[in-house]
Amino acid sequence: MSNESATIVQKLWNFCNVLRDDGVSYGDYVEQLTYLLFLKLADEQTKPPHNKPSAIPTGLDWESLLKESGAELETQYVKILRELSNASGLLGVIFRKSQNRIQTPANLQRLIHLINAENWSGMTTDIKGTIYEGLLQKNAEDTKSGAGQYFTPRPLIKAMVAVMHPEPGQTICDPACGTGGFFLAAHDYISENYGSTMTRDEKEFLRFKTFAGTDIVDNVVRLCVMNLYLHGIGGTESPITTADSLSRDTGDRYDMVLTNPPFGNRSSITITADGSKRNNASLTYERDDFWATTSNKQFNFLQHIKTILKTDGRAAVVLPDNVLFERGAGETIRQQLLKQFDVHTLLRLPTGIFYAQGVKANVLFFDKRPASEEPWTQKLWIYDLRTDKRFTLKTNPLTDTDLQDFITVYNPKNRYERAETDRFRAFTYEELTQREHANLDIFWLKDDSLKDAADLPAPDVLAAEITKNLEFALAQFQDIQAALDNND
Repeated sequence: MSNESATIVQKLWNFCNVLRDDGVSYGDYVEQLTYLLFLKLADEQTKPPHNKPSAIPTGLDWESLLKESGAELETQYVKILRELSNASGLLGVIFRKSQNRIQTPANLQRLIHLINAENWSGMTTDIKGTIYEGLLQKNAEDTKSGAGQYFTPRPLIKAMVAVMHPEPGQTICDPACGTGGFFLAAHDYISENYGSTMTRDEKEFLRFKTFAGTDIVDNVVRLCVMNLYLHGIGGTESPITTADSLSRDTGDRYDMVLTNPPFGNRSSITITADGSKRNNASLTYERDDFWATTSNKQFNFLQHIKTILKTDGRAAVVLPDNVLFERGAGETIRQQLLKQFDVHTLLRLPTGIFYAQGVKANVLFFDKRPASEEPWTQKLWIYDLRTDKRFTLKTNPLTDTDLQDFITVYNPKNRYERAETDRFRAFTYEELTQREHANLDIFWLKDDSLKDAADLPAPDVLAAEITKNLEFALAQFQDIQAALDNND
């Protein structure tokens, strides 16, 4: 982040501490900033040198806020939020279900003046986008807010995009898009690697047609849309929709899927693959395109992703460890995925890199292939970035350098020409399917750092890992109970 961007982020964030005394949380603050920034940007676009027609109806614009103070300012702000929430297109997405969280008019006026002091349109999209991304990261760092679940470490996203090497003209989907990190990294990658040779049509496609995303949380969609908008992605229509991706197959197909679906073993909704009804039909989605019936969100996202890929489409998906070894529906899904798709790479991630403590996760890379009698997976290459690796969010965060070796051995230019290393090994289809329950939870390195008790992870990390294991065990018993109930 440049000094200019960092200064503005700090200035805006310092005022957040004032608002906390007024009962405004970090998440609420970023939400209010989103509304006000959009109004300010729209106002700037109507002035020289842009001189564009206003995207905001007269009387609901930035100027109408600057004219008011005290109770009248609060009344005007509430009116703007209420009326713009019913707008169509991008406006409607940004202001959907919007509410005023700043109850003291003097604080609202000060925030408006802070935003008004900057010429946002005069900044490059890089600076505007960096400022907003910095605010989102600040929000994610507040672990109590829960916003960290929507924030995938940026070095990991960059590495995933680097090995997937998206190209101009390809469509990219994230069915659990959060604040849009994968879209921004893919946009930057295409711009940096192909920008000088892209045609006008390819540049238009990159801005307006490349990306499609969904998230189930209104406020997260709002933040994502604003994030993209400030980075110069999208137009008057939003590329992001508020919906449950798992509820149905929309029929849309994509060249690439980059995603980190939400963590958690179980959902209140079971998705059936066989057309059968469960005890509570209102909590059941029917998906005849799925291989197995389960309430496990990660398995259902995995099945959804295999559907929305085009033939020869490619996916990189962050998944927790249990997806690699869970039995029942998990075994069925792994076997089908190995057979019908080319599941070629697995990155075992270290702990300590996510805002949620104790998360054990991986990135699974696979390609969709045409129907075939023979299994498409020939070799699964596994890179172990977990053994002997210790990361923390503050004192030893994951960096781009930590993932450089993985990018190198992945060999994005030709992944069929790879060589084994200490951390990178290949396992054949036969070896994988002969493992009990098609278990892909594979390690071969010894963790030498754990020889001394003093080298054990911090107590809070150990406690979080124990909690995760207990939650998983409970989920297994609940699945068994549900199966018994449905057989009654």
